Amino acid sequence: MLLLAAAFLVAFVLLLYMVSPLISPKPLALPGAHVVVTGGSSGIGKCIAIECYKQGAFITLVARNEDRLLQAKKEIEKHSINDKQVVLCISVDVSQDYNQVENVIKQAQEKLGPVDMLVNCAGLSLSGKFEDLEVSTFEKLMSVNYLGSVYPSRAVITTMKERRVGRIVFVSSQAGQLGLFGFTAYSSSKFAIRGLAEALQMEVKPYNVYVTVAYPPDTDTPGFAEENKTKPLETRLISETTSVCKPEQVAKQIVKDAIQGNFNSSIGSDGYMLSALTCGMAPVTSITEGLQQVVTMGLFRTIALFYLGSFDSIIRRCMMQRAKSAIAEKTD
Repeated sequence: MLLLAAAFLVAFVLLLYMVSPLISPKPLALPGAHVVVTGGSSGIGKCIAIECYKQGAFITLVARNEDRLLQAKKEIEKHSINDKQVVLCISVDVSQDYNQVENVIKQAQEKLGPVDMLVNCAGLSLSGKFEDLEVSTFEKLMSVNYLGSVYPSRAVITTMKERRVGRIVFVSSQAGQLGLFGFTAYSSSKFAIRGLAEALQMEVKPYNVYVTVAYPPDTDTPGFAEENKTKPLETRLISETTSVCKPEQVAKQIVKDAIQGNFNSSIGSDGYMLSALTCGMAPVTSITEGLQQVVTMGLFRTIALFYLGSFDSIIRRCMMQRAKSAIAEKTD
């Protein structure tokens, strides 16, 4: 009986692997495609633009700082594979005025054709204890990280649906999967992106448009260096429990997953575990992906409990150290 059950299980798994390619989206061809990258003047965004350019895409870079845009353009152009490729730069704040964002997207499409892939990489991270953060910080992060992804996506979605082709990438964060000490403002803005992505994927999937949400870990970028200047001690110690990734590594994985139409994009073993743990009702690209999540959920939850325990321990130690320091100061 056990042998029969085992044989049935093996046959079922093999069937899933055979059927999976039939229901997965057709990969997007990047040669000649028009890729728009917001926040593309530095960090992960610039590396994504380089990775797409290496594969023959035409690039529109969108960011606020015109000087950094032009510098990024020069770096990207070094990686061309033919003399027809173009890098277009547009300076605009994607979080402030939808009409302005819509107009610059139209300008880009007039010059380079319809947008085949949009990568929403514009973002900002500010950390601090909940009661220490100004209310304006919550408003700013929601504006930049959330609305800064809504506006460009809204500007391209109609054309993508009409053409029955397209990819929209939202760059969230592992802090958009797990709320951490010091990230009450940042995490909430990144969690919002997932809700947007899940609902949008359900709307656009029948039109052969696929959404990818990327959850990169701490990544060695100018933004990360700036973030570290104001991180609370607890946040910094928790962050140090995992390694810092290179932006090139993150970019390659995001581009790969976007091309394939994968809803989820994660980096490394920690990222894979987090994505499986937090999958909830998120879309899956293949049956095998869903099966893997079902099989690994229990084990990953057990591991996660140890992580959460260690984070709580870090926070308690920091609180005790501050209390001792306060007592020592009073005694002196």
